[in-house]
Amino acid sequence: MAFPDGVTDRRLPTEVTMIDRESLVRRHTVELTEAIASCPLTVGNGDFAFTADITGMQTFTTFHDQAAAHADRRLAVNTTTMSTWGWHSMPNPDGFVLSDAMSSYETARGPVEYPDKFDMAAAFGGQVAEDYRAGTWLHTNPQRLDLGRIGLVLRPGTGAAPESDPAALGNPRQRLDLWTGMLTSVFEYARAEVRVTTVADPHHDRVAFRIESELLTDGRAAVALKFPYAGDGFFNASDWSAADRHTTTPELLGEGGCRLRRVLDDTTYTVHLDWSQATLTATDDPHAFELTTHGPVLEVVAAFSPEPDPEFGPVGFEPIARATTAWWRDFWTSGAAVDFAGSTDPRAAELERRVVLSQYLTAVNCSGTQPPQETGLVTNSWQGKFHLEMHWWHAAHFPAWGRPELLERSLAWYLAILDAARSTARRQRYEGARWPKHVGPDGRESPSDIGALLIWQQPHPLYLLELLYRGRGAAERERLVARYAELVEETALFMASFVESRDDGYHLPAPLVPAQEFYTAATTEDPTFELAYWWWGLEIAQRWRERLGLERHKRWQRIQDGLVPPHQDQGRYTAIATEPYLRRDDHPSLLCALGVVPATPLIDAATMEATLLDVLGNWEWDSAWGWDFPAMAMTAARIGRPDLAVDALLMDSPKNRYLPTGHSPQMGSVLPVYLPANGGLLAAVSLMTGGWEGADTDCPGFPDDGTWSVRHEGFTTWP
Repeated sequence: MAFPDGVTDRRLPTEVTMIDRESLVRRHTVELTEAIASCPLTVGNGDFAFTADITGMQTFTTFHDQAAAHADRRLAVNTTTMSTWGWHSMPNPDGFVLSDAMSSYETARGPVEYPDKFDMAAAFGGQVAEDYRAGTWLHTNPQRLDLGRIGLVLRPGTGAAPESDPAALGNPRQRLDLWTGMLTSVFEYARAEVRVTTVADPHHDRVAFRIESELLTDGRAAVALKFPYAGDGFFNASDWSAADRHTTTPELLGEGGCRLRRVLDDTTYTVHLDWSQATLTATDDPHAFELTTHGPVLEVVAAFSPEPDPEFGPVGFEPIARATTAWWRDFWTSGAAVDFAGSTDPRAAELERRVVLSQYLTAVNCSGTQPPQETGLVTNSWQGKFHLEMHWWHAAHFPAWGRPELLERSLAWYLAILDAARSTARRQRYEGARWPKHVGPDGRESPSDIGALLIWQQPHPLYLLELLYRGRGAAERERLVARYAELVEETALFMASFVESRDDGYHLPAPLVPAQEFYTAATTEDPTFELAYWWWGLEIAQRWRERLGLERHKRWQRIQDGLVPPHQDQGRYTAIATEPYLRRDDHPSLLCALGVVPATPLIDAATMEATLLDVLGNWEWDSAWGWDFPAMAMTAARIGRPDLAVDALLMDSPKNRYLPTGHSPQMGSVLPVYLPANGGLLAAVSLMTGGWEGADTDCPGFPDDGTWSVRHEGFTTWP
């Protein structure tokens, strides 16, 4: 039955009921009663984020030191301040350029060079061969910056050494109110209570704090501001041992504020502070300052900007808190919602928790003006760079959940690097634009023996644009088609020139690396997922031409009609069409050929069902990744197996667990945050709930056996 505003309710077919969104969201408020190294909490706006420890600030940085924890095989997450614009490159005295990291591969087009000279294991161990030095520098630069740490100084007595261990706190209680975006932290110290309220401005790169405690009046509590040099390691965005390699210059603006100019090699940025009734004092460390007051309440606002003279004026805590509350209430009351209350399946409450928290986390970390890194704006991984094959998993769900504007913010970045993508294609003797895999904000790809040859990111901009188109109204659709026409054309031109024509049809030829990355690039051909994705990407480009009033492209159509079918073995698809055909570790990405990708002429649903059953029964699940479980759920839903969809989405597996914060750790302590899992979960749930073109039942991804009560509203139908 249809309900007002698109509300549907499998459980109550005779009642007209709106979802109580505030109750839905607030029953998943995050509450912590102890300091957990892997569970800091983040406030942010997609382009800027502040990650706080149990104090609501960045007080116990050693406790959250991710690199140290990794060395001890513990799980921890850094507390950082990060942005989409905050990047740095180390000096390059050798003048390394991308051609220094190239190797030649034989192709049907003749010898082609790919930048593959990077050894990640050697870089981790610090033993880089001479021939790989250029690739290592190019891979690790630029790196995303930790813009600074803002924490409490807590002393047991006036003049005593500050506390460094959160165990010194008594009765800690921390609450992230998802409905308002407000983080409240309360604890006892030195026989007094301390209360910290933390909010991030939804429209500007600034964070605000209200600190309330009698400890402020005599100096036993103060605010510390510390600024590091950049770090080019895998985890850390900061180096605290290089004080002579950067400068922090304070400029006092008046009694209530100060501007700090930061210079790190060629990178500069500004930190603008304003406060209530306090004094900023320099310390023996040229990059550390303390803010003290004689009153029981201290309000501090810290604004960060790449501009040397940002137009920041005193704004105060309250206006930011009001703006934050308004933004988050609007977020939760717009777009889609799904409510599993009343389900008898014991997994329903956990799925609902994951769904609500994943909406918060992807809004904070994945909705900015650049594609996100896999660990978002929480902490670094791979020096903070984007993995463009993951952009789909971070952000494809936004239009399906009725929030297309949160995806569109990052799509414009592809236009900014279009010339670089064209240059890559020309160098490899292709037409159009080849999108990189591992990349920083400037669009230069990073050397990698996997990333340089990966291809499944190529159709992503087309699919993301198609989802965006479906999520917009008529007037906005016309604007989108015009704005992104060149990007669509150039992407499809590369895809059409990438295929190789042979007597039996069009192939995806070697060298390539498929989404299941551990096949030999020089010999791998015709991966199942990528074949179906190539057809679907070209089909989107054809539709875009029709929307522009053009005819379908004849060559693209010949390729679509002539793509070879995926390889099969015993009635099941294999991952690739060359030996060894199928490995049973890493991503079971062959399933994405019908699930992530809608139905195409290349894939038979019955054969895909047999493939899914084989994967579920025989895969090495410890080696799978967080987005693999949603991908399987999407496949199960599209082939008419909702029972398997739920089982796959909620499989008990090491990389499919979600912490109290909503984060899904991967690879032990290597990736304690992995946002493709959160975005993938939301994509799968939206498909399972809102359905797709041709689905003839409500909630086609959930069993219709009475165990699941699925009330939903606002979803956009998938292709």
